[in-house]
Amino acid sequence: MATFLGAIIILILGYIIYGAFVEKVFKVDENRPTPAVSMADGVDYVPMGWKKMFLIQFLNIAGLGPIFGAISGALWGPAAFLWIVFGTIFAGAVHDFFSGMLSIRHDGASVSEIVGIYLGPAAKQIMRVFSVILLILVGTVFMTGPAKLLASLTPENLNTNFWLVIIIIYYFMATLLPIDKLIGKIYPLFGAVLLIMAVGIGGGLVVGGYDIPNLTLTNLHPKSLAIWPTLFITIACGAISGFHATQSPMMARCMTNEKYGRPVFYGAMVAEGIIALIWAAAAMTFYGSTQGLANALANGAQGAVVHTISKTLMGPVGGILAVLGVIVCPVTSGDTAFRSARLTIADVFKINQGPLKQRLYLSIPVIGIGVALSQINFDIIWRYFAWSNQTLAMIMLWASAVYLVKTGKNHWICTVPATFMTAVTITYIFQAKEGLGLPTTISYPIGLMAAAGALAWFLFSASKVHSNKELKA
Repeated sequence: MATFLGAIIILILGYIIYGAFVEKVFKVDENRPTPAVSMADGVDYVPMGWKKMFLIQFLNIAGLGPIFGAISGALWGPAAFLWIVFGTIFAGAVHDFFSGMLSIRHDGASVSEIVGIYLGPAAKQIMRVFSVILLILVGTVFMTGPAKLLASLTPENLNTNFWLVIIIIYYFMATLLPIDKLIGKIYPLFGAVLLIMAVGIGGGLVVGGYDIPNLTLTNLHPKSLAIWPTLFITIACGAISGFHATQSPMMARCMTNEKYGRPVFYGAMVAEGIIALIWAAAAMTFYGSTQGLANALANGAQGAVVHTISKTLMGPVGGILAVLGVIVCPVTSGDTAFRSARLTIADVFKINQGPLKQRLYLSIPVIGIGVALSQINFDIIWRYFAWSNQTLAMIMLWASAVYLVKTGKNHWICTVPATFMTAVTITYIFQAKEGLGLPTTISYPIGLMAAAGALAWFLFSASKVHSNKELKA
């Protein structure tokens, strides 16, 4: 219990202390006009209050990630707490802050355009394709999953295809309509539900006297899967997630003052870290052991675990909230994934998204591709999503580090997590079954050498930048 409570306190202090430090390094300019003000179009560039933006950003980035990922990560035991806490403070929240603030500094640009500015044209082209494919995959998977769940809860005539059509219609509207007309109205409500649900679970664990395990570095995974690097890929959204870099530009186009960047971007990630911490604690505690959790997952899925824990700790109301959350969370990640895909494509081809006709030109094919892909079994493809997600985060962190070098600021706040995530992603793809399947004796050294090489190249390039500045001076 002490570890759990201490971890929550550290996350909050992380926002207050390290978040303020990151904000100071970036040098927020409260007098600088933001795109929401200077480029308002009533569609994507719409001024909003920071509290509403926090809830929208929180739900955009959260979805089921900090719940399902944390439950799977709990199989390793309390070691997962360390990654959630320190990953959130020093990597995930920094990543989200820079992806949002750099978007603001570049007129609400999408992640691919930001990466291109700081890592070059080749990186831009790769990221354009990579991010659009990733977003459509996310939207598609979060289209079929909720449809199947709704079909299991409703009469037989309301089958999966029926709910799929309903969700597709909603996705089309959320992709097409001005952000304040649909997303801006319902997201704050759903975000509040997710927060209430987490508080209820956390409170139930504490008040109910559950024996939440304290910190141990022992690997408690029932199948003895290695902590490095699998845990760092499994718990993505609860610590760091590249998907967030595709979502932050949406709020960057709605922020009226840069001073709101810390609560909206850094703060939403810390809130997600707290949610992940609560669900990891619940999962590794509720079933008595990680083996008990593994058995529960084998007999059902993460959704069933969420429902069982919620209903037990919060009663019938908790059960309803759990089902609502398991349905709403993926839907509210899927719709913004398609919307982000539209915005990314619009940025690439410089298509004005003010006129309805222009939005239709992009929304119809984007949703259409998603509909077509929804008929395919994604079990194999989805295995690559977690790795792709963390790879995107790593690339965004390197781009942020380059920005800091070019502006003469402390680049280490991004360089260190970028180097760490390079080691994670390279090691994983060489080691995992869906990758090259190499033994740890080979994959570990390759991952470490790749990270060291990336860091060395970055520092060499940074020294050239400094030298050029000194020559000009």
